[in-house]
Amino acid sequence: MVAQHEKCHQCPQVVNEEIVMLIKSSSAAAATGPATTHLMVLLPYVSIRFTNTLEPRNHTSVSEFLLLGLTEDPELQLLIFSLFLTLYLVTVLGNLLIVLAVSSDSHLHTPMYFFLSNLSFTDICVSTTTIPKMLVNFHTQNQSITYMGCLSQIFFVVVFAGVENFLLAAMAYDGCVDICHPLRYTVIMNPSFCGLLIPLSLFLNVVDALLHSLRVLQLSFCTDLETLHFFCELAQVLKLASSSTLINNILLYFVVGIYGGIPLSGIIFSYTQIVSSVLRIPSAGGKYKTFSTCGSHLSVVSLLYGTSLVMYISSTFTLSSKKTEIASLMYIVVPQMINPFIYSLRNRDIQLSLRKIIGRIPFFK
Repeated sequence: MVAQHEKCHQCPQVVNEEIVMLIKSSSAAAATGPATTHLMVLLPYVSIRFTNTLEPRNHTSVSEFLLLGLTEDPELQLLIFSLFLTLYLVTVLGNLLIVLAVSSDSHLHTPMYFFLSNLSFTDICVSTTTIPKMLVNFHTQNQSITYMGCLSQIFFVVVFAGVENFLLAAMAYDGCVDICHPLRYTVIMNPSFCGLLIPLSLFLNVVDALLHSLRVLQLSFCTDLETLHFFCELAQVLKLASSSTLINNILLYFVVGIYGGIPLSGIIFSYTQIVSSVLRIPSAGGKYKTFSTCGSHLSVVSLLYGTSLVMYISSTFTLSSKKTEIASLMYIVVPQMINPFIYSLRNRDIQLSLRKIIGRIPFFK
């Protein structure tokens, strides 16, 4: 109880008038003997229960959060607004072109490009969950986000970030089967199996996001809250709670270990098998050609997991809010923007398909 009041300086204090009345009533009933003992035994229970029922009502009266991330300088805000608007448009346009290239070219209707198009769509969703709200706040000079809006950001970021992990693991497994078991590729990576992986990963991550969101709803907050991120990141929101977040933190790190660890383990296992198969190829040219097909995916995996690892380490061990902001920015903005360039610059099939799409536009003819 004391820790909750220390974390929430502006939360109203519970009055003691009811406790005083209970003490007076217990004193007036002193002559009754056994009844006095019975009342004194119940008094601590009644007092604690009364306080607990009032405190959440006072603490959870918060209606909005303040997103004070990046900068409060009006001159820099205009520059940052222009920068992030450009980044967002590049992210959406680049990933949308990947989706169109895969869907419009029948030669790209393979498991690898099926997962790639879903990854590009997921990248658009991740960016759309966070960046537009930040742009609106910069434009209106209003840095607030509603309580339900913050919960919505937490939910969708958890869902789409989790789906990204599963898609990267599926792409690694696809490459492993293609290189290590080429004769059985069409049997293992059949359309039914590939089509099942997408709704399965979406379902699992929706359940995960619902668990986190419902747990946040159980927390108590002060009436005046600020978070230094440019979006509602779950770990940072938990730090603002005035009630105990032990269960939330246990759930957070347990789920990150399972939902992040299993896909990462699958990726590591797949690349172990790929490297083992590549080393058995006698010619150096054959080794380079075979392994170069996985270069784009390996670059994306390194970028996404590297930035996410930096974000969680900085969020857990550093006290510098700016370092945490930069780590979150690298995790939620940069990979989604760079992914289309990585796959388009290193993949001739995507390049040919994009040229066909651009060639159909009258302006470029």
